[in-house]
Amino acid sequence: MKKIFALDIGTRSVVGVILEKRDDSHYSIADLLIEEHKERAMVDGQIHNVLHVAEVIQHIKIKLEESHGPLTHVNVAAAGRSLKTESGSALLNIKKHAALTEDDIHRLELAAVQNAQEQLIYHQDGKIASHYYCVGYSVLHYYIDDQEIGSLIDQQGEEIKIEVIATFLPRVVVESLIASLKRADLTINGLTLEPIAAINALIPATMRRLNVALVDIGAGTSDIAITDDNTVVAYGMVPTAGDEITEALCDHYLLDFPVAEKIKRELLTKDTVKIADILGFEQIIASAEAIEHIKPAIENLAGSITNEILHLNSNRAPKAVLLVGGGSLTPLLEKELAERLELPLNRVAVRGIDAIPLLNTDNTTRSPELVTPIGIAIAAEHSPIKYVTVMVNGQTVRLFEVKEMTVADALLAANVQAKKLYGKPGLGLAVTVNGQQILIPGELGSPTTILVNGKIASMKHPIQNGDILELREGENGAVGHASLNELIETTPPLTITAFDEIYELQSTIRVNNNIMTNLHYSVQDGDVITCTPLQTIEDALNTIDKSSVLEQVQPFKLIIDHQSIEFPALSDELLLNGIPAKKQYPIQDGDVLTLKPHTNPTVDFISQHVHLTLYNTIHVRFQGEELMLSKPIIDVLVNREPANAQTILTSGDSLQFITLDQSGWHYNDIFRFSDWQLPIAFKGTFNILRNGEAVNFDAPIFGGDTLAIELIPTV
Repeated sequence: MKKIFALDIGTRSVVGVILEKRDDSHYSIADLLIEEHKERAMVDGQIHNVLHVAEVIQHIKIKLEESHGPLTHVNVAAAGRSLKTESGSALLNIKKHAALTEDDIHRLELAAVQNAQEQLIYHQDGKIASHYYCVGYSVLHYYIDDQEIGSLIDQQGEEIKIEVIATFLPRVVVESLIASLKRADLTINGLTLEPIAAINALIPATMRRLNVALVDIGAGTSDIAITDDNTVVAYGMVPTAGDEITEALCDHYLLDFPVAEKIKRELLTKDTVKIADILGFEQIIASAEAIEHIKPAIENLAGSITNEILHLNSNRAPKAVLLVGGGSLTPLLEKELAERLELPLNRVAVRGIDAIPLLNTDNTTRSPELVTPIGIAIAAEHSPIKYVTVMVNGQTVRLFEVKEMTVADALLAANVQAKKLYGKPGLGLAVTVNGQQILIPGELGSPTTILVNGKIASMKHPIQNGDILELREGENGAVGHASLNELIETTPPLTITAFDEIYELQSTIRVNNNIMTNLHYSVQDGDVITCTPLQTIEDALNTIDKSSVLEQVQPFKLIIDHQSIEFPALSDELLLNGIPAKKQYPIQDGDVLTLKPHTNPTVDFISQHVHLTLYNTIHVRFQGEELMLSKPIIDVLVNREPANAQTILTSGDSLQFITLDQSGWHYNDIFRFSDWQLPIAFKGTFNILRNGEAVNFDAPIFGGDTLAIELIPTV
């Protein structure tokens, strides 16, 4: 009967187990020891103090040797919480690419994984790519032209994008594990990852095609692994676990941590629990009441686990959730997870070692805490992780084999950049079309040929220890190319009559200010291309150099006393086939353009339009003669220069109206407009009459008055 020694080196404690393997490939537990670390030697699954961890390992080894003889080889696992998960993406312009093949997609996936690795290194300051093993990745989304799509094979468009989630294992985790075992005089017999160990132990090969989440809830962290398509597709960890529930009990009931830990375990098996707080007071409380007080902590734990499961599983719930580890016994946790993942309650279950098909559990505790240590023993025995050594372009590369290794894994480990998997793309051309810069990309390079042991292989080709990989770079792509007719749209020639002249018109194309008639001209880098189309009246006027007409038909505008006023009725009119038109109207073959001009207005015309009177004018009758009396009451400046009523105005002129003396007319004003004089030989007196009544020379007069001077000779 073969004995198998395994160690589960956890954050709080180390579990040593010896399994006995029978001839029928079933196992039974021969011995099991648990010893806690005396100091904080482990942090989040990574050994921080090799000496202290080695001391605990050696103590367990010595105790087990007392009953089972010398132990020299051991099965161990790297902690799932040590795994680093990161998202990445990659873009590829496929505008001038043939339909995508499966190998094209695999090469782009590699670029996305390398992007995830770059993100991981960015978040882990001071690290370099060789410090990590990529232990798996899964594709989250495929996009083509920003639209999510199920498959990229044989698809065409302008740009594709792949988003992945990749998992990496720090090399230092493995190296520190080996160093601790060496100090305890132990040699690694088999190495695995904790999530793989638990999954291999609990889930038969026939079930691994299902999308299942395994959650190992320990003291300080909860480790998560997702299975799908017969493999583990993603790993994750949340820094929330059983200790948070214990601490909630401590805080509420003032308990010492070990006491609270004991009570937490009793809540599931007893209706009441006895509590002794740090002050020495004892009380008996109902388990249901205690659970209600720690419910917020339980909900927080369930929420953290749910969010990480959805993140790792492309934002969808798995088919089932398996819970292991001591923290899986947290009250109400199964129910909370089922509700948050919208799963039936029977799809979330705590699994103990009794669920391990190959294990005989007679007379053994069936706690879920022991699933991982026993799984390590079985998994490391059945499918230990090995190092695979291959050559990539003459470089020796060692891979950490946690799954079937492929060419892509070797290229990742050798830090071969994804861009080297294609020949260099051809140089692009930058041209300017009607003021807009356009980039014409070069042709894509041909794929690099991958040889495995001298034979052409794909990115997904499996590799074995000792394989030789060779990359033969693809040919570079051609320089970007485009002709004029690919960059611009032209219109058919037109014949129009414009202002009594006939014109044959077509779109005018200029390249670097030179008229170009050859539409098949291959554009060159830096070309400046302009195209004057023939779609509107404005296009036609620009083509026949009559754009000045557009200025003439602008609204007639004056600035009057600092205020801009338009006079549409005074504007020239552009007519299309005799009908008023605007510059944006479409132009067609046979159209006739004419211009209907208007006479520029005078100051007097504008003053009347704005209801201003420039002159005070009245009509009177004096000495039998009709007279018109007129004097200015508003002074006019045009563009700051004196003007009169007959001054001709043009659009844009500035007018100022300045008010003058507004006083009325007097009798003595009549002599400035009349030639009448007293007879030279006249002697006598006279009467000044207004409408037959005697008045003085300073008397006011009004329009329509009859004025007279009556002469009275001396007798």
